[in-house]
Amino acid sequence: MSSAQKSFYLTTPIYYVNDAPHIGHAYTTVAGDFLTRWHRQKGESVWYLTGTDEHGQKVMRTAEANDTPPQQWCDRLVEEAWKPVWKHLEIANDDFIRTTEPRHMERVQKFLQGLMETGFIYEGKYEGPYCVGCEEFKLPGDLDEGKCKIHSKPVEMVSETNWFFKLSAFVEPLLEHYKKNPEACEPASARNEVVAFLEGGVSDLSISRSTFNWGIPVPWDTKQVVYVWFDALLNYATAVGLTDPADSEGGKFFEKNWPADVHLVGKDILRFHAVIWPAMLMAANLPVPKKVFAHGWLLVGGEKMSKSKLTGIAPSDITNHFGVDAFRYYFMRAIPFGSDGSFSWEDMAARYTSELANDFGNLASRLAAMVEKYCDGILPAVAHDKALSNALQSTVNQADAAITKLDFQTGINVIMDFCKTVNGYVTAREPWLVAKDPGRKAELDEILFNTAESLRALAVLLHPIMPISTTKLWESLGASQSLGAIGAQKISDVATWGQLSAGTRISKGEILFPRLPELEN
Repeated sequence: MSSAQKSFYLTTPIYYVNDAPHIGHAYTTVAGDFLTRWHRQKGESVWYLTGTDEHGQKVMRTAEANDTPPQQWCDRLVEEAWKPVWKHLEIANDDFIRTTEPRHMERVQKFLQGLMETGFIYEGKYEGPYCVGCEEFKLPGDLDEGKCKIHSKPVEMVSETNWFFKLSAFVEPLLEHYKKNPEACEPASARNEVVAFLEGGVSDLSISRSTFNWGIPVPWDTKQVVYVWFDALLNYATAVGLTDPADSEGGKFFEKNWPADVHLVGKDILRFHAVIWPAMLMAANLPVPKKVFAHGWLLVGGEKMSKSKLTGIAPSDITNHFGVDAFRYYFMRAIPFGSDGSFSWEDMAARYTSELANDFGNLASRLAAMVEKYCDGILPAVAHDKALSNALQSTVNQADAAITKLDFQTGINVIMDFCKTVNGYVTAREPWLVAKDPGRKAELDEILFNTAESLRALAVLLHPIMPISTTKLWESLGASQSLGAIGAQKISDVATWGQLSAGTRISKGEILFPRLPELEN
């Protein structure tokens, strides 16, 4: 792919390092990983960014409560909690940005200086309620009996002389942007919320703090630090070279990646990403992101996942029982992306058994066992079943259309429906009976090849969501020798029938989705 072509650039929010990641963080990061792996398999240049937000009062106070300097606190959590969890969950991110890195801090200061010079920043006095949990000044409608609606904790009254960003100047341009580009904020419910917020009138934004020093110094007023959100939002652009000269390495990289194709965010941080962030970019005369997508909340017992409310579940609590692939599969398959969804252990166990162990894993085991029993483990001659190959072509088209629109549930369902079709084919053709008649050897070979070829396609289509088990299946089909690595297979080529080579050795391999261990009371 030529370097001049724009990369598909996707970001997760950068996560606060006040604690270790819970499954709410993992949900967003797995979604981003699924989508970027899919785009890679479409043959596109892809850049996937995640990272950590390390400044602000919330992090500073958590570090103080643990008798640790904030930088040390962040370093420890990033290296011992965040990065290892993403590695465990098979997250294939290209970059990990930390807001305490010099590359980020220097570019934030340059960007801010630019806005100051073009007249978008002025000095003013701020007085009002502030929620440390959200790191946000609150409007009266955001409070419930003096408490933040999101954190259910009392807000603090703050009075400071700060630097302000002329956010109000961008209300009309933003409304115009969303009218012309409805896909720039999705789902529709999120866009409607943003438009209503903008139409209600927006005040200028205080973008510095003078009462604490854990942050990036304001370049022209070093007694103040940059407001954590103004610093954090810039990560999406600083990570790919924002403010670097156009002819430099960083400048060329920025040109290749910017604007971002998708910012994935939780709906509680939608306004920052769909109001403040594009306004900042407009002020700097830069293109705004193509899409901000706000997914729903993961609920446990009806409450949003949260460390402060002790409803945060560590991913390992689930992966230790179900495995990493099942974790990734379940959250993308069970909950329509964009809606709230409840995590239920029982629902996950039921889907694991019926969809992964029985429909998919069992099909792979049966095929390997039959090829071994009837063909000495050697794949027979290439055959072609028109109904299966037509079903596969339709599956690829529908899955690609859904997944690239972030309708992950529909995309996975379509692929798993094809898996059911293949199971139905095997049941209807009854190879175990055909095998009893030596005169029907050609028919038996045909059934076995068509089943193996269907599994090849399923392995590729499910690889972006279940990289571990599909790689094992790929190896057991002997596909890497003739077709190369599974991650290099193109979505556009999946439906080309007859790619497995006759004479390939099919090995049994381990069971892809073993029976779940009994839970101890």
